[in-house]
Amino acid sequence: MGEKPTVDEQGGSASDDNFGRAAEQIERPLKSLVGDYEEQSAADSHPRSSGIFLLPNLFTTGALFCGFYAVIAGMKGDFYAGAVAVFVAMVFDGLDGRVARLTHTTSAFGAEYDSLADMVSFGVAPALLMFNWALTDAGKAGWVAAFLYTVCAALRLARFNSQRHVVDASIFVGLASPPAAALIASSVWLGHTHGFPASTAPWSYLHAGLLVVAGFLMIARFPYFSFKNIQLDERVPFARILLMIGVLALIALDPPLVLWCLSFVYALSGLLQHLRRNVVKTAVVKE
Repeated sequence: MGEKPTVDEQGGSASDDNFGRAAEQIERPLKSLVGDYEEQSAADSHPRSSGIFLLPNLFTTGALFCGFYAVIAGMKGDFYAGAVAVFVAMVFDGLDGRVARLTHTTSAFGAEYDSLADMVSFGVAPALLMFNWALTDAGKAGWVAAFLYTVCAALRLARFNSQRHVVDASIFVGLASPPAAALIASSVWLGHTHGFPASTAPWSYLHAGLLVVAGFLMIARFPYFSFKNIQLDERVPFARILLMIGVLALIALDPPLVLWCLSFVYALSGLLQHLRRNVVKTAVVKE
């Protein structure tokens, strides 16, 4: 039988200590070059915290990698892989914040890193993916539409960061960048898979218009349900599980078509909610 690792009085093992010392020896020369990150805690009396949390930032890095890969895939003409990469980035982006909250590892560094990763994955990547698929022959209108979408994503993220602690968490003010990217990526995926016209007029201008509309929805003040108040550890009706299974089955039948429909309905929901609120306000004023 093999020997068991020695356990110290605190419950740690000698092998863990050896691993930590070895890692410190490897990291020391790199740390001398790039330094370390220190974050002030919420209470000024508390000391600064050194280092960053590993797990949530790994998910954020995964989202950033997928967004970068989507750009490369679009440049090479692999639009299927590029569109799928955007959706995988959405999965990583949804996990990093939830994991940080569940493990109590939220930090200012993580929030800023997540925002920068979102800019690449949901701002630059979808715009370039659509441009390479449908707008290369559209002239100035093509790259201007892609730029407008990108700058609107940047403005949306900047506004969200500046109002992070003063807005209602149950809604998004304006279409969030991940569902906007889902609308664009699913359009590319749907058109590429089903052989829809792409770069020929008037279809290229229709796709350019879709970029502009998606960008406008991001900076508009339309209310969108955020799904942040959904509690995964609470009991739900049995019928809700069946509904979720049904949605997954539909996605499995034709992923690009169903994902495009879901993205389109969600993008339209904010506008409809805005119009409904205005109608209610008008009716109240008349009464």
